[in-house]
Amino acid sequence: MQAGSDLRLSVVGGRTQLGEFSIGSNEHLSGDILVVKGSADIYGQLDGNLVTVDGNIIVHPGALISGSVLAYNGQVHDLGGEITGEIRTLSSLVQPLTSPVAQVVPVSPVVATLQKAAGVAGVFLSLAVLGFGIVLFARPNLEIVSDTISHSFGRSFIVGLLGQILVLPTFGMIVVGLVLSVAGILLLPFAVIVYALLVILASVGGYLAMAHAMGETYIRRRMAAGLTVSSPNSYRYLLVGLIGLSALWAFWVIFGWVPFAGDVIKGIALLVTWLLGTAGFGAALLSRAGLREGFAGRILPPEAMTDEYLWATPQFGAPAASRPTTRPTPPPA
Repeated sequence: MQAGSDLRLSVVGGRTQLGEFSIGSNEHLSGDILVVKGSADIYGQLDGNLVTVDGNIIVHPGALISGSVLAYNGQVHDLGGEITGEIRTLSSLVQPLTSPVAQVVPVSPVVATLQKAAGVAGVFLSLAVLGFGIVLFARPNLEIVSDTISHSFGRSFIVGLLGQILVLPTFGMIVVGLVLSVAGILLLPFAVIVYALLVILASVGGYLAMAHAMGETYIRRRMAAGLTVSSPNSYRYLLVGLIGLSALWAFWVIFGWVPFAGDVIKGIALLVTWLLGTAGFGAALLSRAGLREGFAGRILPPEAMTDEYLWATPQFGAPAASRPTTRPTPPPA
């Protein structure tokens, strides 16, 4: 058989057929038959095997096939005939080369910007809701962690960096320690869940404490400059801090479509977010999630830890006199 100019098939002791094939009710053929790209309708008798490629085998009433049948990419339909051999069907696992390939439609810069803006807004709102919940139910703890960041940022970052490195080794030590005892094996699922929750709480809570510290510093400096700020409280501090932390990501949303520059802005936003998040994570560890009021690394005296520390020197009132550099000359005797 010749299909086109580049396909030649032959069956030893049999025949091949390209396209539809049939055996009449009065016909009796001997030998194997291969049918390509067509179905085989059998009404008479065939002494041999029958194979179809991309076609069905239909055995009509009164037909007889003294052999096996195979339908590759097709089905065998026995309508009342007789097949003495095996009946098999196979499906191709490889898609034909002519199947259409799905094309990816490029997203326009406007749509991409809107998608990025929706993502940033979703993260901002989620953090704001979590932060307001922490302020409502655990404001003292949040303020202690925030003070730890404000007055010991360097130590907080170092502790946070070490904490990130030791998260997995510590988890492994806990698992091994629990597995070595019968009671520990029973407590292992509970310990894994508690450990994961504590890590998430320290990470998210530390980041929110960083936002609180940034917002508080900004608002108190505005108050020190003589500007009136209505109701300075932890809710306002947290909201202002989150807006400041989202500024870089908002900048990326606007200019992220610019080639190369968008990648640079995204890299800077990721780096700054990681640095601040690491410091917040370390502050949460140093202050024991806000349970340790006298946080580590305090380099300021206690009297400087009050709110008045960030306020400027009053503009009214008597200025302080400078201390003399030399002793006055005593009068002559």
